[in-house]
Amino acid sequence: MNRIYIAIVILLLALLAGCVSTNVANDVTPPSFKSGVEAFVANRSADKLSEEDRSVMVRAARDLEKATPEPGLKVGMSASDFQLSNAFGKEVKLSERLEGGPVVLVFYRGTWCPFCNIELNALQSSLPYFSKYNASLIAVTPQRPDKSKEQLDKSKYTFEILSDLDDSVMKAYNLYFEVPQELHELYKNRFSFDITAYNGKDRLGLPIPGTFVIDQNGIIQASYAKTDYKKRMEPEDIINALKALSEARN
Repeated sequence: MNRIYIAIVILLLALLAGCVSTNVANDVTPPSFKSGVEAFVANRSADKLSEEDRSVMVRAARDLEKATPEPGLKVGMSASDFQLSNAFGKEVKLSERLEGGPVVLVFYRGTWCPFCNIELNALQSSLPYFSKYNASLIAVTPQRPDKSKEQLDKSKYTFEILSDLDDSVMKAYNLYFEVPQELHELYKNRFSFDITAYNGKDRLGLPIPGTFVIDQNGIIQASYAKTDYKKRMEPEDIINALKALSEARN
């Protein structure tokens, strides 16, 4: 009986492996950021915010949208080259990485952001799809390298996480903004969270979350950036952009 059970398990695992391989080859079922957010919200207890707290958050969101109605570089524009250190002190240059294939460039706020973590998990699961088109993934964040190393150790990400410690790359991609002081105080007093504990002393700058698919000539072929941090480019859309790029080359 045990032999029959083991044989059935082995057969099921083989079939499952076959399904995964087929899906990767055909880009059928990439992970979904939206589904991850829906699951997170469904399992999260309701936030007990006062009307005053909510007004601070709504005002900050409204002011950011007004100040940056069209964030991010657009399709057809040249991607700004940069060189930043990863979590282990190694310098990574965009133009050098593009020599090996297209780059998926993602800007995220930090390991403290649950929506960023949902996005990064979905992107990690999407790496086999990206590699089909010889594309690599680079994530840029304002947090210190030691925080990125902690994140890599915990989540086992296999892509580069680079620290933009002078905010220059976020600014070059038209994503940078400063967290208002009243919102920073709300985060500290209400959620016991201090952005400067991740970014460094007096650094309240964050990126508007953005994703760019960049071809080997350094031209942006797909772009997505929204001031609403709960919205991100879906892995499926990234894969479609890489597929279109590959077909155009052929």
